[in-house]
Amino acid sequence: MLIHPQFDPVAVSFGPLAIRWYGLMYLLAFIAFLVFGKRRLRKQPWHGLSDKDVDDLLFYGVLGVIIGGRLGQVLFYEPAYYFSQPWEILAIWKGGMSFHGGFLGVLVAVAWFAHRRGLSFWQVTDFGAPLVPIGLGLGRIGNFINGELWGRIASPDLPWAMIFPHVDGLPRHPSQLYQAFAEGLLLWALLVWFSAKPRPRGQVSALFLIGYGLARWCGEYFREPDQGIFGHSYVVSMGQWLSLPMLVVGLYLFVRGRKT
Repeated sequence: MLIHPQFDPVAVSFGPLAIRWYGLMYLLAFIAFLVFGKRRLRKQPWHGLSDKDVDDLLFYGVLGVIIGGRLGQVLFYEPAYYFSQPWEILAIWKGGMSFHGGFLGVLVAVAWFAHRRGLSFWQVTDFGAPLVPIGLGLGRIGNFINGELWGRIASPDLPWAMIFPHVDGLPRHPSQLYQAFAEGLLLWALLVWFSAKPRPRGQVSALFLIGYGLARWCGEYFREPDQGIFGHSYVVSMGQWLSLPMLVVGLYLFVRGRKT
């Protein structure tokens, strides 16, 4: 059995200025988007975007992630807490970002970006989809460092069962690392492989929706369920409810694309 290291949430400090691990993971995710995005353009010019488009897409995406992710956390998971102390909504450096809220925010940002550039929405999302899991994996590592979103109680015989001292003394699944692997590394490898050659418009985006939806649905069985607006459920968690539309839409788009 392992014990969570209880990392200092501050990675580096310069006097009153502190850089937290959680924020650093987001910064690394944005840098990775730029690096791998421009590399993707050189190898796959059929996407029809430019280097400047990648820079601007990142800017739009960052706004969507931060605004949508925070509002999603506030509205989907902890409305009572944040409405009782609304000043905490702005304290994003403490953690607390909803993927599904961020995802909706990014969709709005991408739609606006595509409209301004005269590009197809699916043209942009098919390009960006394989770049997203990198950030998802880094975000889960940030969750692990923060000691948040811990797993459900596990058998003490599980070699990697972990005690989170700030929670209780019970062995739990390190679900943050499970999700970093499934939603990050595994999904990234799948999308890179699938998008290595031209696909029907919307197919890569559809596979992302299916892959993330399945990874999140399965991962929730190892993660302590959040309270959410539907209550604290061990049967179907809030994360699973929010992932269900992704699975349905992804399957529909994928099947439709195969027929065209």
